Amino acid sequence: MTAFTARRTPVHKGPAAWSAILPGQPAPVPLPGNQTVDVAIIGGGFAGLAAARRLRQLDPTLKIAVLEASRLAEGASGRNSGFMIDLPHELTSDDYAGHGDDRGMIALNRQAIAFARGAVEDYGIRPDYFDPIGKVNGAASATADALNRSYADHLTSLGEPNERLDAQGMADLTGSRHYVSGLYTPGTVMLQPAGFIRGFGEGLRATGVGVWENTPVTAFARTGSGWAVTTAKGTVTAAKVILANNGHLESFGFAQNRLMHVFLYASMTVDLPPETLKQLGGQPRWGVTPSDPMGTTMRRIDTALGGNRIITRTCASFLPGMEASDAALARAAAVHRQKFADRYPTLAGVKQEYSWAGHLCLTRNAVSIARELEPGLYAATVCNGLGTARSTLTGIAAAELAMDLQTDATRHFAAEAQPSKLPPKPFSTLGANVFLRFKEWRAGKE
Repeated sequence: MTAFTARRTPVHKGPAAWSAILPGQPAPVPLPGNQTVDVAIIGGGFAGLAAARRLRQLDPTLKIAVLEASRLAEGASGRNSGFMIDLPHELTSDDYAGHGDDRGMIALNRQAIAFARGAVEDYGIRPDYFDPIGKVNGAASATADALNRSYADHLTSLGEPNERLDAQGMADLTGSRHYVSGLYTPGTVMLQPAGFIRGFGEGLRATGVGVWENTPVTAFARTGSGWAVTTAKGTVTAAKVILANNGHLESFGFAQNRLMHVFLYASMTVDLPPETLKQLGGQPRWGVTPSDPMGTTMRRIDTALGGNRIITRTCASFLPGMEASDAALARAAAVHRQKFADRYPTLAGVKQEYSWAGHLCLTRNAVSIARELEPGLYAATVCNGLGTARSTLTGIAAAELAMDLQTDATRHFAAEAQPSKLPPKPFSTLGANVFLRFKEWRAGKE
């Protein structure tokens, strides 16, 4: 019998702030005992919910179970910065330029965004939680401005619109004099990720999909022609299983020593009072990614998204054990306070109300894993730092594979190489963290 046992279940450090700033959720809906379904999906984030929606589109009669280890939007899906990006955004590059068929990847990213927009419309998700306002690459130095120009040239060669902002334009947008330039691209959707995921889950429930929370999967095994999925709340017997658990694919024994578990850290201010907002200036909603991929991401939101707040994200750790330490979170929170003060010196005393860590999964060769692993067992995993768009896309592809369909998405992932092996431990861990610290230092003001 083929059996897979979880070596670990997700552990999160810090609150899921995007969920915390929204009105409270209804009580969790755990698995109500043993169930029999057509498809069981392990993971209720962007990939898992996308897979469930795509399955429902392809065959409305399917019985589907989504098994989420925590509450909806309190795992990794509620711990990102909410950028759903359509363009090449290769985190291992110097300026985000892609490494392959950029036009093909852009088309697939936009397919994922359109799919998410359809969920907003079909499930009555609040439109503010899916805001197509675009984003800006901010540059705080001449070196970073050169990266922006390089990226702009690359986008222009692809026929993609982009607009340069000067220092005054950046100040008008952000209220900060920190930036010397920016590069605006219109295709990014800015999410309230927790609001979006909560609404997505409730919409699926309304269509008859079982979305079960606080139900971590501890094992699954082949039984006859199907699978038995074990949880503390009961067993789910399924003809097919989709693993939509990103880096925790490795927790079940797959892709050993091929996945890079990286944690990014973020902090969010208190709800800014009117006098502080007046002093701040700028626009009420915007998102700025750094021109150097290892720089600092900033985002401002308004009351419709959970308060007038600014989010600061920077610092990264390579953690094969898939758990960030309290010390790492404290270090990052201190860096966030300094980065915020650098950008808003007159607001340096503003309190950061929340700080948290979010788990990313990358591969050295920037490939995802969205394929059939064994007969009736599929993966929708490895976001490569693009958790909203890429995970949505892997979820779509896994669902299509489970229904024996060949599409642009399934062909894309089938054509990707296997993830490259990592150097042996502890060299991979030490080397990766030294490299990340170097990249943070090199990013400097960014």
